[in-house]
Amino acid sequence: MSRSGQPIYLTEATSYLILARVRFPLPASRFPLMPTPLDRRAAAVRHFNRFYTRRIGVLQEHLLDSPFSLTEVRLLYELAHRDGPTASELATDLGLDPGYLSRTLRRFERRGLITRAASASDGRRSHLNITKRGREAFAPLDARSHDEVAGILRGLTASHQRRLLDAMHTIEALLGQPAPREAAYLLRPHQPGDMGWVVHRHGALYAHEFGWDERFEALVAEVVAEFLQNYDAKRERCWIAEKDGEIVGSVFLVRKTATIAKLRLLLVEPSARGLGIGKRLVDECIRFATQAGYRTMVLWTQKELQAARHIYAGAGFRLAKSERHRMFGPELTAETWELRLPRLTPTPRRNQLRPSSRSASS
Repeated sequence: MSRSGQPIYLTEATSYLILARVRFPLPASRFPLMPTPLDRRAAAVRHFNRFYTRRIGVLQEHLLDSPFSLTEVRLLYELAHRDGPTASELATDLGLDPGYLSRTLRRFERRGLITRAASASDGRRSHLNITKRGREAFAPLDARSHDEVAGILRGLTASHQRRLLDAMHTIEALLGQPAPREAAYLLRPHQPGDMGWVVHRHGALYAHEFGWDERFEALVAEVVAEFLQNYDAKRERCWIAEKDGEIVGSVFLVRKTATIAKLRLLLVEPSARGLGIGKRLVDECIRFATQAGYRTMVLWTQKELQAARHIYAGAGFRLAKSERHRMFGPELTAETWELRLPRLTPTPRRNQLRPSSRSASS
């Protein structure tokens, strides 16, 4: 009976469970009375896992409407992008049970998707190679996977796509191995449309990361407008950094006087930081300014931008002056940095390389 006098009915199964708990009590930690913060976070991660596996379609028995499972498609991917890996390497890298992997590879062999070749250095090991039939089986799966992911991204705005990729990079960095720092990128001259990106990303990033207001975005717009209206290709330059087809950075070198060049608007996207792009952009400015005949480079930055200041100091710039201000909202310390550039030694002409007969006889 309950305290209110109402009867409580127990099923046989319920009675058995209660009896089992009395006879064989489990640790209290297995049945917490109140969920801890870690419990709530674990539940949130599991919720995300259920959402994501459903969203990308890996819960079906056969992935991408193919006869292959998720693990089999991943193995085909590794075999198509590696040069003769061994079974033990695949098991270690993918975290697969060796017995399960061995059975899967035997099925691949029977279907003519892979071949084995004995290692020249160790006869006990075999190198796995995907066959032409294996590549033909994998190619449509790879293309279908790309199309499905592209379809998901097309449903998002450009800014939401960047947010998604940044979040994925964060998850990979926290839970996996550090991303390779030698990731490929390229530098190119500016093209139509780039200046709009420069203004937008400066305004958005500095507002998000430092709380600067729209007056900073207005200043950036003035700088790029002046650059385009007075552009001197022989003495000025803009570099745009790209990675995986997306713009991830920029910098400008502009003429201040006949002998002084000014570095302006250095920016690297958060998703591309740590790859050396900022240093490379500054180095390109120094190289171009030296070749253009400038004697000095100057730049204007803020003391609060520690990463940029580290790059400038490493390149040889020296702090010349500083002052407090509130031009963009928060109280900041503006800094002017300077770098003396080396003089280029003129290359002697061919007829100057060999002494004349007169000087040789004197």
